[in-house]
This record gives sequence, structure tokens and C-alpha cells, in this order.
Amino acid sequence: MKAIVYTKYGPPDVLQLQEVKKPAPNEDQVLVKIQAASVNAADWHLLTADIFLVRLMMGLFKPKYPILGADIAGRVEAIGKNVRQFRPGDEVFGDIFGGVAGGFAEYAAVPEKTLALKPADLSFEQAAAVPLAAVTALQGLRDKGQIQPGQKVLINGASGGVGTFAVQIAKAFGAEVTAVCSTRNVEMARSLGADHVIDYTQENFTENGRQYDLILAANGYHPLAAYKRALAPQGVYVMCGGAPKQMFEALILGPLMSNKGGKRLVSLSAKANQQDLLAIKELLEAGKVAPVIDKRYPLPETPEALRYLGAGHARGKVVITIVA
Repeated sequence: MKAIVYTKYGPPDVLQLQEVKKPAPNEDQVLVKIQAASVNAADWHLLTADIFLVRLMMGLFKPKYPILGADIAGRVEAIGKNVRQFRPGDEVFGDIFGGVAGGFAEYAAVPEKTLALKPADLSFEQAAAVPLAAVTALQGLRDKGQIQPGQKVLINGASGGVGTFAVQIAKAFGAEVTAVCSTRNVEMARSLGADHVIDYTQENFTENGRQYDLILAANGYHPLAAYKRALAPQGVYVMCGGAPKQMFEALILGPLMSNKGGKRLVSLSAKANQQDLLAIKELLEAGKVAPVIDKRYPLPETPEALRYLGAGHARGKVVITIVA
């Protein structure tokens, strides 16, 4: 089968289209013929090792797992003898990052717990745009942020992959949503249901005196002290994406700057979860959430897709179409 392979860390130029052995499912796995995949910030970090922790986990000098790509959508081609949820021909989607990854290829053999049946009304490209980003947004808002109806919720980085889902999911929970994005994305944020939109090139939300019950930072850097200033007395700041500096500040300094019984600053390390994927599927089928796709690239142009993502200006998701 064809796959995008990397054998060393570096820029997208190190990615190569190669013929590799087609995987065979073990007794607990599903073999998926992949129709589409999508790129995520996680792929960029694994490719470039811009966070040193990547090398500690994935290989100090070279990656242990040569194929990136967490999000997939496709058809079940074969199943292991212990698989009960799926059968050949089923259309599925899921986050296979725990494997680690393998989605930038024509086939992947993955545990059945990483998949769900694809919503019938979604194309494979739309479905592939969903899993990691949408589940990250859900876990950040619901689990870490403990979102409640009527709360004032701000999404910083509202035009990216996680951010576009976060705006819609927060609205589905009944929150009053403020989206923060650049000028060119203001109308898109409104179309996703945001009650208020702040153009960060014109206004710094951490300095305007308004406070929020929940701030989800999917991108866009501000010092933790600034985020804390923008929180209501018992508000929660959740870091779920951004530059390495932002991640480490939230992870290390967040607990120290949190107030017992008051403002909290926490970080999220999202984990693939079939139940959460099914919850997202329900929102998709109810029309409460829809993926936003910025660009599509064929499998051989995956390096260009990652280069575009790495530039930091993607609106919604970047999708890889795979023609086997």
C-alpha cells in the first residue's frame, strides 16, 4: 500500500510517499481502507519534535512510528475474530492516535474501540475532520471546564480545528459564547453560532474588563496572569492547544496560580474515547455541530498540507483525500 513515511524528525520535507506492507488485523483489530484523513497539531509536533517530550516518548533520535495521521474515515475491509461492533463494509471514523497514528496511508489496522460508525449524512472527508479536534473541544469544555448552561464562555483560537468545534459545542451546552479570532475569520465565527466575536487584531480581550466563567484556549498566546484576569471569581481557564511555551506555562504554572475555591488554570491532554466520539456523533446527526474544512490535499501532497497547518493560519480543518 502507499503511505506517507518519515524516518527522521524535521520539516515536512522529510515526509516521503512510499510503498509499505499492508497491515493485517489481529484478533482485536479492524482493518480500515482509508478514504480520508485530516492533519492536526499533534502531527506537526510529532513530525518536528518541537516539544522535546516528543523525543522522550516517540524516539530520542528518530521516530518509532513512521506514519503520522490520527484522524481517519473509511470502510471496514476485514475484522479480527474478537471484533463485535463492526463488520466488513461498514463506514467508520475515528482517532487512531493511540497506535501511534498511521492514518496517512491507504490502510490501517486499529482497535475497534477507536472507531464509530460514520454519520450517514457526512462525507468521508467531513468525517475525517472530526475526531481528535471535536473530542478535544468536548473534553476541554465538559470535563475540565465543567461547562453549564448560561455561562459566559470564551474560545481563544476560535477559527482553528479545535476552536471551530468548541464554539459549536459550547452553544450546544447552552452557553453564551464569545469567539476570538482574526479579522478574516469574524464572519465565519458568527456563522458557527458565536454570540460575540472579538477581532484580536483590534482588541485584547484580557484587557477590556470583561470576565468569563470559562476560557478555552485552543490557540493564541497570552500570559497566564492575563487569562486569570479575564476569569470570573470562580472561572476556569483550560489550555488545550497552542505554542509549546503556552503548553508548558499552563502545565507547570497553572496549578501554582490557581486559587483554592476560586479561579482555576488547568491544561488538557485529550485522550481518544469511543464514548466521547459517539457523543460527538450525536451532535453531528442532530445538526448542532458541523466540521469546517479549509483545504483538501491528495495523499502525495501531505507534506504541503502539514506545511500549511504549521504556518498557523488554517481555518477549521485540513483534510487528506486518499485514493487507493
